[in-house]
Amino acid sequence: MSVRREGTTVLNIFNDHDYNRSVITIVASIDSIREAVLSACEEACGLIDMHAHTGVHPCMGAVDLIPIYPLGDEVGVKDCAQEALAVAQGLTERVQGTSAFLFGWVDSPLQRGLAQRRKEMGWFKKTPDLGAIRSDIGPRPQKRYGLTGVGASPYVMNCNVTIDTQDVTMGHSIAAAIRESTPGGLPGVQVLALPHEGTVEIACNVESVKGNPSSPLTDEPWPSFSIDGQPYSHAPASLITARVAELAGRQGVGVKGTALVGFTPHECRGLAEFALSQGIAEFWKEQYRIRM
Repeated sequence: MSVRREGTTVLNIFNDHDYNRSVITIVASIDSIREAVLSACEEACGLIDMHAHTGVHPCMGAVDLIPIYPLGDEVGVKDCAQEALAVAQGLTERVQGTSAFLFGWVDSPLQRGLAQRRKEMGWFKKTPDLGAIRSDIGPRPQKRYGLTGVGASPYVMNCNVTIDTQDVTMGHSIAAAIRESTPGGLPGVQVLALPHEGTVEIACNVESVKGNPSSPLTDEPWPSFSIDGQPYSHAPASLITARVAELAGRQGVGVKGTALVGFTPHECRGLAEFALSQGIAEFWKEQYRIRM
C-alpha cells in the first residue's frame, strides 16, 4: 500500500533484471527519514524471500543495503549515524528474524567502510555461509531475510560502464586496475565486473573522499561538497569512463556506454530540494518530464 509522507519523496527507482536488484532513493528530513525507510523495508521483507533469490549481482539480504547520506548543510555526521543505528534496530524489531551489520560512521569506533565490512561478512562469495556470520544487530542471519548492511557515510555515487565483450575475465582485470586499493587506482572507487545483458558491466561504487585528490588522467577539479565543514569530493563519471575505455581499448574492446544509478551528489541535492519544496512525493514518476 502506498502511503504519502509529509517531507518525504521517492527520488528514483532503479530496477535491473539480470542483477535481480532494485535501488530506491528516498529523500526526507532528518525527522522523517527513519519511518520512511523502515516502512519500505517492511514492505520489501514481506515480498522477498531469499530462499528463492537468484541474480548475477552479489546479494545477502532481502533488504541488502541501507546507506544514509547527508545532503543539506544542516545535517551532519552525528545525525546520520544516529538515524542509521535507529534504522538497524528498528528493522530487527519490526521484522522478526532480520539482522544487520554496520558500516561507516555508525560502526563505532572503527568506522569501517562498506567494502571492508562486506568482505568480512562474505558478501562477495557466491554462497555466503550465513551460519558463520555474527551480525552487529539482531539474531544470527536467517536464510529467509538474509543480512542487511546499514550505515552512514558521505554520498556514494553508482557509476556503471558497459564494455562490448562477454569476457568477464577481461572485466575483472579492468576492475582490478581502477579500484582504489590498486596502486594507480582511482581514490574512492570500489569495483565489480559482472555479466550483464550479453556484455560486461564495470560496476563502480564511487565513494566521496576527504579533500580533492588529483589524478594524472585529468586536470579538471573533482566535484566537491562539504559535511560539517569538512570538504569531500568524488571521481567524476567522465574520468571513470575514460579510464575504463583506455584499459578496454588496449585489448581491442570498446565502451558501449555509462549509466549512473541515481544521481551525482549535486544532482541529488538539487532535485531533492525541488521535489520537497513542491510537495512531489513520487518524484521518480515525474523526473523525466521535469528534467527534459
